[in-house]
Amino acid sequence: MLRIDNKIRILMPLRIKDFRLLWIGESVSLLGDGIYYVALAWQVYALSNAPTALSAVGVAWTVPMVVFMLLSGVLSDRFDRRALLILSDVIRFVAVVVIGVLSITGDLELWHMFVFVAIYGIGDAFFGPSFGAIIPDLVPQHLLVEANSLGQFVRPLAERLLGPAVGGIVIAAAGEGNEGYAFLFDALTFVVSGACIYAITARKGAPSRERQGSMFSEVAEGLRFVKAHTWLWATLAAASLMLLFWVGPFEVLLPFVIKNNLASGADALGLVFAAGGVGSILVAVVMAQRGLPRRHMVFMYLSFAVAAGAVAGFAFVTTVWQAMIFGFIDGAAVSAGMIVWSTLMHRLVPRDLLGRVQSLDWMVSTGLTPLSFALTGPLWKLIGLRATLIGAGVLGAVAMLSFMVLPRLYDTEKDERMRIRGASRKPEASWDRDSEEERDIEHSAKMSG
Repeated sequence: MLRIDNKIRILMPLRIKDFRLLWIGESVSLLGDGIYYVALAWQVYALSNAPTALSAVGVAWTVPMVVFMLLSGVLSDRFDRRALLILSDVIRFVAVVVIGVLSITGDLELWHMFVFVAIYGIGDAFFGPSFGAIIPDLVPQHLLVEANSLGQFVRPLAERLLGPAVGGIVIAAAGEGNEGYAFLFDALTFVVSGACIYAITARKGAPSRERQGSMFSEVAEGLRFVKAHTWLWATLAAASLMLLFWVGPFEVLLPFVIKNNLASGADALGLVFAAGGVGSILVAVVMAQRGLPRRHMVFMYLSFAVAAGAVAGFAFVTTVWQAMIFGFIDGAAVSAGMIVWSTLMHRLVPRDLLGRVQSLDWMVSTGLTPLSFALTGPLWKLIGLRATLIGAGVLGAVAMLSFMVLPRLYDTEKDERMRIRGASRKPEASWDRDSEEERDIEHSAKMSG
């Protein structure tokens, strides 16, 4: 049995074997995602050194993700979430293998990127809702803050710190024109992730036939739940607008700034992503140890506003280390907000609705992402790089802050379910599996006095 000191709260969920397997698989997969982001940007700029090309690839990637999201949510609430996660890994494995092979053989063209990033986006659609919904199946209520903090710890560590650094090193070592090796490296991470998820023993049974309606009726049930809770629909709407202004400029123009304005390589882009990872990691450790702030909604909205505003900072950088500072701020603020948001979802949304609500979260919050990619390239040409970055940062922050005037937004701050913290007692009724791992947690807590 894995023994971890109770004083290091962020590590406590790792005592649960199934969650530990999920975490290992996620960590390796996120490492691959970090490699993928650097490889994708560098590969597209190698084929066409213009932000409009990367914008178009971003649209091709995110449109299928949005289209398939609701289907993914319904399937997540009906069937074994493990199977959907493995399916997601298989789809994305195939997509990056083909891109990698075509790149290495010198046969890759821009239209290939459109096709296979679209397939990759379908894989993403099947991953997000199931991954978000499976965590409360594996972790008791009183460890959700720690579990979500651990997720926000490993995501930047792998996706923004180690992954981009490895991706930059692989591309630099392989030499110009050999970005395909980075894609093949990413493909291997999906194999490891799929194996870990397959080894999870917890199973979610499908609801009885009496409870299953049509897909449309089940989606409508999720929509009604979202509509009835201001904290849900308002945050989804605010995040949708914020991401409209944030995603395209960050994903498209930041690599352009590094490559062209700062005359640096993929390794420098990896350093900027890595700085964001450091910020995220520090925030995750602190929040796991201290718990959620009492005014958690205020904290979450301000965090997301700061993250959006940090994009404007990239308009003024003249060195890589300056870009790293804004990357650090952006990463820390995003993780702080996401820890609160994930815990809200896991504690306040019924488990039999969680897949659908998670899919609505992904769909609404990313629904304008293709438009963000589509607008970034033309805006860059029309008003220039600096004006696009500054405008994106200011408008993204204002979009988040404007929703803070809604009075019922703060109802969750009075909800006792959001105050569960570090109990060593029997977990709440929503954790109905008296698992061996949970008994080990309680025993360890008692033994540590």
